[in-house]
This record gives sequence, structure tokens and C-alpha cells, in this order.
Amino acid sequence: MNYLEFTRIDKLFFGCEDIAKARGISLSSAKVTASRYVKQGLLLRMKKNIYVRPEAWKAATREEQLMLANRGQVPSYISLLTALDYYDITTQLQRNYIESIAVKRTKALQLSDTVFRYAKITGALYFGFKKQKGIFIATPEKAVLDAFYLMSFGRYSLDVSALDAEKFNSNELVRLSKAFPLKTQNLMKKYGYLKTA
Repeated sequence: MNYLEFTRIDKLFFGCEDIAKARGISLSSAKVTASRYVKQGLLLRMKKNIYVRPEAWKAATREEQLMLANRGQVPSYISLLTALDYYDITTQLQRNYIESIAVKRTKALQLSDTVFRYAKITGALYFGFKKQKGIFIATPEKAVLDAFYLMSFGRYSLDVSALDAEKFNSNELVRLSKAFPLKTQNLMKKYGYLKTA
């Protein structure tokens, strides 16, 4: 397959079905082609059947990167420091690191120099996100609650002093926090993010 034919696929990320269609070849041939091109460095593989052209990844917008993160584990949504940075609520910067919340498992994927981290939470806490610009992302309040939740179990580190507390809706924080364990609520009280139980 001529590499230039990949440029006909007008998507940031694609699967073997797209390769087969672009080239007019069988799905099994497309899988062989994709595997060969990954070995040659002409394609990047995020996970099974999700490929990206290296030049497309370098040119990807922040929104496109977050959209791809949603596909790394389904279901999942962008949260924690990545969401707080997206909303301009923290001065703590993340480079080449995208954090999501998932219900299946905690894992990390890598694409070129970017790490996609998925933190597992209980299904009862899988809420508080919306679809914005094609991205499933936590609301600001849920993003910080997810961080406090993982912190309360020693599974996350957040520089709370880097947050702009004024940008959170305190009533929404109280409302959403009721679904979280007392351990999480107490940690939030300690940092002044929860005035009432």
C-alpha cells in the first residue's frame, strides 16, 4: 500500500476498516498493512485498531487529543488535572499527559510522547460529565471531586494551592459530594472546599 493513500483518510485516528476502504483491500490485508507501517514508524498505534499518522498527531489540536483519549478506554471521560487545566482553573501544567476517569480498569496507554492515563472509579461515581465539542469531559466540580476522591485513597496527588477556588460553584460541589465517601468529603473540608456536609 502506498503511504500517501493514508492521507485520504480524513480523520485524526482510524481503524483497519478505514484502511481497507481507502485502499480497496480486505480487512485481513489492512491489518497486515497497519502492522507493517507501525513497525516502520509510518503509523502510530494507540491500542488495538486505533491508528494515527505521526504528522497528524503532531498537528492535532488539544480538543482532538482529548477526543482520542475518550477512545482509549470506553466508557471514559476527561477529568482530574487535565479537565481543570482545560477550564483554566489550575496553574499546574501537564505536558503530554492526559487523564481520564473510567469504570473498567486503571491503565495507561502511550502514543508517541503522550501518555493517556485512565483511573478507575466505582460505577456509582461515574457521572458529572458532559459532551462538549465532541469530548466527554467532567464538569469543573466533578473533576476536582474525582481528584479529591482518588487523593483520599492515596491514589492521586494534586497541588490544591494551584487551584483557583473561586471558579467552582460551591453549591454544586456540596450537591455532588453527597455521593462520595465520607473520607473524600472530610478531605475536601480540610482544604476548605466543602463548607457543609
